[in-house]
Amino acid sequence: MEKIDKKLTKDVANLANIPISDQEAENLANAFSETLEVIDQLQSLDVGETEPSHQVTGLTNIWREDKVIEEQMFTQEQALANAPRKHNGYFVVDRIISKQE
Repeated sequence: MEKIDKKLTKDVANLANIPISDQEAENLANAFSETLEVIDQLQSLDVGETEPSHQVTGLTNIWREDKVIEEQMFTQEQALANAPRKHNGYFVVDRIISKQE
């Protein structure tokens, strides 16, 4: 396994546009390297006789029938009742996306 160094950490932070100091880069490089070492140790384990498991608590999901409960639905008028601005049955909101690049 290749060791993660400060330069690689700073390069990745730069690509992600995350400013980090030299000390932070050094700390992160050490932490990344330690994490990769643990992963290498886990990959060396023999799990050939281990049963696959997606959870170990014994709990199961409880699903409900996917149906519309009309008593809990708003009418369109109720949904728009407190809207500060509306037009033809729709909410009106200010534009938040600009065309700047």
